[in-house]
Amino acid sequence: MRVAVHEVSKGKKGHALPTTSLEIESGHARFVLAETELRPTVLGLIATGRMRPDTGEVTIDGTRNDRELRRRMALVDAPEVSDPHPGVALAAVVGEELMFAGLPATPLHARRWLEQIGFAELAAQPIGTVKPSVRVRVMAELAVLRDDVEGFVLVSPDRHGGRPEGWWRIASEFADRGFAVLVIVGGSAAAVIERLPEALETDYPSNATVLVRPLADVTGSTAVLDADPAGLLREPQQPLEAAADDTPDAPSRASGNDPDEATTETTDTETTDTENGAER
Repeated sequence: MRVAVHEVSKGKKGHALPTTSLEIESGHARFVLAETELRPTVLGLIATGRMRPDTGEVTIDGTRNDRELRRRMALVDAPEVSDPHPGVALAAVVGEELMFAGLPATPLHARRWLEQIGFAELAAQPIGTVKPSVRVRVMAELAVLRDDVEGFVLVSPDRHGGRPEGWWRIASEFADRGFAVLVIVGGSAAAVIERLPEALETDYPSNATVLVRPLADVTGSTAVLDADPAGLLREPQQPLEAAADDTPDAPSRASGNDPDEATTETTDTETTDTENGAER
C-alpha cells in the first residue's frame, strides 16, 4: 500500500496546515515535523482520509478514494479527535477498542489482552499516567486489530514526554511487521530521532527546526514536506477555532477505521468534542 499526500493545505493562507507533500508505504516507518497545537492533528486527519484538504489531494495506491483510505489507515491518539480521556483506566480503553474491532470486549477480555502484550499490571491505571512508550505500544496494537488496517498515523507522541527513542523504535517494529507507519512529531523529538543509528543512514537535513524538510524513513527513502517558514514566522499563531476552516462532523476513533464513516471537514467556529476517544 502506498498513500501519497500531494500538495495539501488547510485553512486561510495555510494557517491550519501549510502546503505539504509526503508518502507513506507498507513496510516503512517515517516521521514528519509538524508543529503548533493544531497542525499535527490536521495533517493526521488529512493523511488518513478523515478531512478534506483545501488544496491538493491524497491518494491510496494511485487512486483518490477517501473511504478506502479510512478503512485501511488508522488514526492513532490524535489530540481532541481520537485520544482517550487521561482519567480512563487502561483496561477500559482496551475494552472499547476491542469492541470496535468486533472482538469480545468485557473487562475480563480487556485484562487478558493486556496480559498477552505484557501489561496486565497496568489494567487499572489511568491511561494518562502510563509511560509514553507503553501508551504507544498499546494504542498501536489496538489500532491494527481490525482486519482491514494496513497502516496508521500516530499523532504527536512526544506530547506525553519520555524519550523519543522508545516510541520511535516501536513504530519501526510495526513497519517490520509490514504496516505503513507515519509519526507526526515536533522539532525536539525530530532532532533526537534523526540522530538514531537507523535514521543516520538516510539522506536528509539534520536541522529539525527548519519547517521545510524531508520526511525521514528508517529504510532510507524520503519524501518532502513543503512549507513557507518565512511566511509562517510572519503570521500570528491562530487558535484552534480560527485556524481551521472546517470541523469534523464525526471524527474517527483511535483505530479510525469505519468503512462507512463520512469524510470530515472543519469550520472556523466549531470544534469537535470526544469522550474516551469515542465519537459523539
